[in-house]
Amino acid sequence: MLRSVANGARGESLRLYAPDDALLFSSLDARRPGYPRAVEIARETGYEPVIRLAGGHAAVFLESSVAFAWASADPDAHLHIQPRFERLTGWIVDALRSLDLDARVGEVPGEYCPGEFSVNIGGRVKVMGVGQRVIRGGAHVGGVLTVAQSQPLREILIPVYEALSLDFRPETAGGVADFDATLTPELVIEALVDTIEASGPRCSRERFDDGVKRAAEALTPLHGPERGGSASAALRAAGTKALVQPDSDDDATNS
Repeated sequence: MLRSVANGARGESLRLYAPDDALLFSSLDARRPGYPRAVEIARETGYEPVIRLAGGHAAVFLESSVAFAWASADPDAHLHIQPRFERLTGWIVDALRSLDLDARVGEVPGEYCPGEFSVNIGGRVKVMGVGQRVIRGGAHVGGVLTVAQSQPLREILIPVYEALSLDFRPETAGGVADFDATLTPELVIEALVDTIEASGPRCSRERFDDGVKRAAEALTPLHGPERGGSASAALRAAGTKALVQPDSDDDATNS
C-alpha cells in the first residue's frame, strides 16, 4: 500500500484492523546477540515473529488490539516525519479522550519500545506504540493500540526483552481496557473514525484487491525473522479492510 500510494497509483490510505497475535521485531533487534533466542521464545509461546517496517524494538500485536497503517504521498516525506507523528498521535489521543480516558503523548520510563510519540494513560501505562517508514514519494506510519490482554502482553515481553538485554518495566505495559473494562477494539475504532472525520478527512470502507495481495505475498520474505528468500527477487516481483481518505531512499524511525 505504501508503494502504490507513493507512486500515485492509489490515494491516501489508513488501515484499521484487529491483528493476529504476533511479535514484531525491528532490524535493530535482529542485530542483537540475543535475537535468535527471542525469536525462539516468540514461537514457543505462539506468537508469529516478523520483522516490521519501522525501527525501535520488539512490540506485541494482540487480537484484542487495534493495529493501524497510514500510507500517504509526500514528495518531501523525509522532511515531515515529526508532523506525521503528531497528526497520528493526535488522532489517537483525541479518540481516547472522547472515551473518557486520560490519554497523553510521551514516553513512560521503562516502557517497551520507548519513543517520544508513545501514547500512555495517566503518564503511567503505555497503550500505543508507533513507528514510521519513509520511502521516495511517501511515508507509512504504523503501530498498535492495545485494548485488552495486558497480562499476556507482559508475559511475552518480559522474556523477550531479557533475551535482547533491553530494559523493561512490566508495570508500564497495558491496554485501555485496564482503565475501562467495557472498551473493545470495535468501540475504539469507532471513536477513532469519528475523531478523524471531525478533523476533516472522510473515511470510506474498502477491501484490498488481488493486486495488493499479490504484491504483499511477494514481499513476505523481507519480513521473515530470518530474512528468508532473496530480498532482491522479492522486490522485483512486487514491481482486508481499509479506510481510505482523505530501490529507494528510505528511512525508518520509531516512537
